[in-house]
Amino acid sequence: MTAPTAPLQLGPLTVATPVVLAPMAGVTNAAFRRLCAEQGAGLYVCEMITSRGLVEGDQHTRDMLVFDEAETVRSVQLYGTDPVYVAKATEILCGEHGVAHVDLNFGCPVPKVTRKGGGGALPWKRALLGRILEQAVAAAAPYGVPVTMKTRKGLDDDHLTYLDAGRIAQESGVAAIALHGRTVAQAYSGRADWDSIAHLVDHVDIPVLGNGDVWEAADALRMVEQTGAAGVVVGRGCLGRPWLFRDLAAAFAGEEAQTLPALGEVITMMRRHAELLCEHMGEERGCKEFRKHVSWYLKGFAAGGTVRRSLGLVSTLADLDALLADLDPTEPFPVAELGTPRGRQGSPRDRVVLPEGWLDDTDGTDSIAAEDAGETSGG
Repeated sequence: MTAPTAPLQLGPLTVATPVVLAPMAGVTNAAFRRLCAEQGAGLYVCEMITSRGLVEGDQHTRDMLVFDEAETVRSVQLYGTDPVYVAKATEILCGEHGVAHVDLNFGCPVPKVTRKGGGGALPWKRALLGRILEQAVAAAAPYGVPVTMKTRKGLDDDHLTYLDAGRIAQESGVAAIALHGRTVAQAYSGRADWDSIAHLVDHVDIPVLGNGDVWEAADALRMVEQTGAAGVVVGRGCLGRPWLFRDLAAAFAGEEAQTLPALGEVITMMRRHAELLCEHMGEERGCKEFRKHVSWYLKGFAAGGTVRRSLGLVSTLADLDALLADLDPTEPFPVAELGTPRGRQGSPRDRVVLPEGWLDDTDGTDSIAAEDAGETSGG
């Protein structure tokens, strides 16, 4: 049994269990965050929104900025490339939406984002990164709200940025930095480099959170032990497995625990998830949103193709109940799935798509990357 781990301190905000749910587009809405929070303590971050979308009143952005009544700590990840927009958006989040934590995303590897110099591409421009961070921190300061940032190792192995990003974050007053141990070129492929997380821990004095390949609670403990990280960020590992946060809470409390739910408990979790989605979105849209989660919940179980296809087309809770009733609640958890990747993986990219001349200098004082008001994905 491992000794209990200290709470995560983000400025004035104390997170009892040093675990953060990574924002995932189309996944970490209010319903999913509520479901995960019911399993264990941690910090549950809203889907990433764009600063420009928020400032300009984009309806899609507003629709994403929804919180469950049980969320006592509102946390939002913000995407932005313009210091003025990011600062204003931060002020709006703190002053108008009661947000208690703002995270800035500089890790998104999606080509439509990096080709404009955003996401994981932006830390290459050190001066621009510093301006964004400084202005966001200044905007949040009157409200006592901590600002954190998430980034990756760099563009690729020849263009690493994470150590400079950590130094700049610390100098800008950022409360913590989360590092995904992959480059932008890797996207979600291959293995995460935990050594880079350890190097960043040694390089800065602010808390470092490790991200990448935390599939089980044991992985989280191993990451903290190997790297000295102050906590972990969990993304794909919880897809179809919100009970992972139960295991994480127990593990960081020094208790031995690993949840191996029979299919009956998974069915109960699926029904609860769908119910929460319907409460927030209405039954028709909630059931449509639930469809994407079916394959994650049933991964490794023997449920046949016919019932899986039917569940992927469910449109009412009554239909969902009827289909779930056909599953065998006594089927044991498929232990072969433990420790295996979940969600998107893909292949590494030959090159990172960047604005023309982006690599010519590492300053960016006079450059502001373009930013769309619409949705982007996480990092």
